[in-house]
Amino acid sequence: MILILDFGSQYTQLIARLIREEKVYCEVYPGNIKLSKIKDISSIEGIILSGGYASVYEKNAPLPNEKIWTLGKPILGICYGLQLIAKHFGAKVAPAKSREFGKTQISIIAQSPLFKNLLTDQQVWASHGDEVLNVPKNFKLIAKSDNNANAAISNDLQKIYGVQFHPEVKHTNNGRKILQNFIFTICACPKNWTMESYIKQQVKQIKMQVGDEKVLCALSGGVDSSVAVAIVHKAVGKNLFCVYVDHGLQKMGETQRVKNIFGKKFGKNLKIVNAKKLFLDKLKGVVDPEQKRKIIGGAFIEVFEREAKKIKDLNFLLQGTIYPDIIESVSIKGKKAPIKSHHNVGGLPKTMKLNLLEPLKFLFKDEVRLLGKELKLPDEIINRQPFPGPGFGVRVLGEITKEKLEILRKADFIAEAEIRSSGLYDKIWQSFTVLLPQKTVGVMGDVRTYEYVIVLRAVHSCDAMTAEWVKLPYEVLDKISSKIINEVRGANRVVYDISNKPPATIEWE
Repeated sequence: MILILDFGSQYTQLIARLIREEKVYCEVYPGNIKLSKIKDISSIEGIILSGGYASVYEKNAPLPNEKIWTLGKPILGICYGLQLIAKHFGAKVAPAKSREFGKTQISIIAQSPLFKNLLTDQQVWASHGDEVLNVPKNFKLIAKSDNNANAAISNDLQKIYGVQFHPEVKHTNNGRKILQNFIFTICACPKNWTMESYIKQQVKQIKMQVGDEKVLCALSGGVDSSVAVAIVHKAVGKNLFCVYVDHGLQKMGETQRVKNIFGKKFGKNLKIVNAKKLFLDKLKGVVDPEQKRKIIGGAFIEVFEREAKKIKDLNFLLQGTIYPDIIESVSIKGKKAPIKSHHNVGGLPKTMKLNLLEPLKFLFKDEVRLLGKELKLPDEIINRQPFPGPGFGVRVLGEITKEKLEILRKADFIAEAEIRSSGLYDKIWQSFTVLLPQKTVGVMGDVRTYEYVIVLRAVHSCDAMTAEWVKLPYEVLDKISSKIINEVRGANRVVYDISNKPPATIEWE
């Protein structure tokens, strides 16, 4: 594998995704991790040091474990990673005379396997306020920027390379080629990371781990939990039990859809629990989004624990945790204030004495979809747009009531149906509606109305880390707005959210 050490860059996941797309396995760890905590260090073929938020000359700047320099493995430093290399080998790093942010031109001035088959002049994406002032001993300068800054260095003998720009960002025109040169030309990695090989490996591992024990899964019907269930069922068969909690915060027809897809396959091993009243009672009067998430998570665990006790000799709990959940919950800075809680990471009560099974925890969302296709799951599951764990609980802003949930559920159904009929559903990362707590004045049939506002949101993304709002055709917006206002009692206005992430998030709460 390629080991990626994360020093806090917003782009670290992009590095991992691009490498995985080349059918090479990689894992991301906090930059200062002890190498003893990496499970299979003997499989490392190369190391990438990511960008970061700090300056290497600051007190307490995050540094990699000293042992990485003596492993004899190729190293590529990106931005902050380059500065770490320079500092370690005795060069000076200081605030740049001319900071570089955004699109930048560099010139390749010396041959290097890192820049194999690239033209001399290249457009790259820079994001740094520091620079390497001199080239370390035994290194050579291989690229400079238009500002005359040192843009890339190399030590071909030790196979250590550093670039002051971000090859993982699409605005670096040949960034993928640079990463390919590192993982194939320099590290000589084989292309052996496929979903077929992943299934074989995971089924074998699950069988060894579980044996004849029973496994319980909280099935939501979403992509992650459905794929997790499919791969574990392949390993343990009738020893897999699924609980679907009908908490009333789902899309229209969701419970019936789960019954239709999974009912025949699991029979009595699928338990559907009606817990609508429990969730609504606990959420009564609550308006803070983080408090809502915690209440929903707590109520879910309460129901789930109760159902788990009904299954004798149960020893394993299956979760659909995916890699971004893990990465976003661990920081080079230590504990940090989360943007929002990840229900699959650290959400289990200490009283639940079950071994955790997480077969997707090293997969990105697009890889989970590929795995689902390999497992022959239906397209209506694989191609589903992401839906938040707390459901409409975080799309009804303000206090949650049964009336508001019904208004939003109907509006969401109309919006999705129109986007599907326009042929845009599979081209959009995520599209949904939000109900605002404010009411606005309207007029229907010459009568004054005072009803809720529905927000329509649609974004393009590849991994939910960044997102751009979708420029939906006016005719589609017109149909959605007209149908919601005409058919959904309680809503008299529809607005469209045109915010990108960052600075906004995709979800409103």
